[in-house]
Amino acid sequence: MLKENLVNLFESSIIDNWQLPAFSNYTESSINYEEVGRKILWLHRLYEANEINPGDKIALLGKNSVNWAIVYLATVSYGAVIVPILPDFKSEEVHHIINHSDSRMFFVADALYENLDDDRMSHLDVILSLFDFSIHYKPKKKEIKIPDKLSKIEKTEFRLPKVANDELAAIVYTSGTTGFSKGVMLAHNSLAANVMFAQKNMPLKAGDSLVSFMPLAHSYGCAFEFLFPFTLGCHITFLSKIPSPKIIVQAFQTVRPRLILSVPLIIEKIYRKQIKPALNKPVTRMMLSLPGLDKVVKNKVRAKLMDVFGNNFHEIVIGGAALNKEVESFLRDLKFPYTVGYGMTECGPLISYSGWAELKEGSVGKSVDTLEVKIDSEDPQNTVGEIVVRGENIMEGYYKNEQATSEAIDEDGWLRTGDLGVIDNEGFIYIRGRSKNMLLGPSGQNIYPEEVEAQLNNMPFVQESLIVDRNGKLVALVYPDYDTVDADDLTESQLVEKMEENRKALNQETASFISITQIELVPEEFEKTPTKKIKRYMYTMGR
Repeated sequence: MLKENLVNLFESSIIDNWQLPAFSNYTESSINYEEVGRKILWLHRLYEANEINPGDKIALLGKNSVNWAIVYLATVSYGAVIVPILPDFKSEEVHHIINHSDSRMFFVADALYENLDDDRMSHLDVILSLFDFSIHYKPKKKEIKIPDKLSKIEKTEFRLPKVANDELAAIVYTSGTTGFSKGVMLAHNSLAANVMFAQKNMPLKAGDSLVSFMPLAHSYGCAFEFLFPFTLGCHITFLSKIPSPKIIVQAFQTVRPRLILSVPLIIEKIYRKQIKPALNKPVTRMMLSLPGLDKVVKNKVRAKLMDVFGNNFHEIVIGGAALNKEVESFLRDLKFPYTVGYGMTECGPLISYSGWAELKEGSVGKSVDTLEVKIDSEDPQNTVGEIVVRGENIMEGYYKNEQATSEAIDEDGWLRTGDLGVIDNEGFIYIRGRSKNMLLGPSGQNIYPEEVEAQLNNMPFVQESLIVDRNGKLVALVYPDYDTVDADDLTESQLVEKMEENRKALNQETASFISITQIELVPEEFEKTPTKKIKRYMYTMGR
């Protein structure tokens, strides 16, 4: 158990940064740490007045916003358990999570509440608006007491309740890429371990600005765009709109954040849409081939890329899914300050990270100092095995699912991640794929579809792809890059011909047992998780 207490970290930050800006919704005015503290204490009064006890569950559904963050902080610091729900979950999933988690109160954004059925959540005490905390619905015939707003609190008198680190802080339901959603139980200790590691290793200080666009209901965005910077006194700007790359870039250039978190998809889209077309121009290619001029071109490209992200950041931390190898090599060649982290919800989420100056290409850094990591393999440096972890970050288990918990965590406390990889003699981890995704070649060879997809995604007219097994044969499902298709004015038959050229070129680059027999075009982008991993089970089940 860590000596640092999570709620104490919140309390100290509020007191130490009393008049500094804390939160703002994008394009709106900010509120300071004093106002955050006052709103937290008001919510504590709301809980007390309605007999919410420590350990009770409070559900929270909405896009990133100031009030979302305040409800989260108030619930966890009260000793109750927050149940954050991803805003892109369908109504059936929301009803299931509300009921399965035994939540007593439910804060929900007005627009999302319209899609829900009150009768499906009848055990709740009350449903409250996340916009103004007014009552949406009272399923039970009981009075709900709404306390008066707190007009002022003194800095010297501000205190939060004492909540031990071994208490449960959150139950996080994630759809993952395997279908059925489970409730990951994270103790205060897991969240504190992530926050303390970030404080020691990620360069931020009080007053620094951040943009929060990763879903806060997902552990990646919650830990590193919200909880960690909040404990340092940073100013966090929340993007509540659907964060397209265009909107995100606009926010970066307005806010000029000091640290940026991203999923690979955002970086890869910027590379493919803004950088790669310029690099492919004949004049640019010629200059890149000439000693001396190549450095001039690379410096200009690097400067342009820095400007895209606000040109005020220490580094970009990329996580949530694998980064395309071509894009990573390009960033590394530019000496662009990026790094790649690795984690999972069950670790709250961080497993490994190294700063950008230390990171080895192709790796996801070294294990964090609060975890042990090993490869379940006879030769961890050369033979792929499952990555297993143990330590302070590990979840308590899956809520009301002892069988799944025992399958995930063994008697010695080792959590099976389901990810496959190797680890070098310096401790850098290299991920090869998911154990559930691994396919077998004709003679039993291991095929990691993610590696093949990374190659195919770099080929002309390919936006994204998925390798599936069809009766022992490998088929590539491809969603085309319709921007380039339209720019080249390709007909449907010409696009099919281009994909056949891609298939032949890919087969020449890969081992003989990794032979793609067909490329099949799909009409829509693949369904994805919040960290933009493709939901593979939707395209492989029943095939």
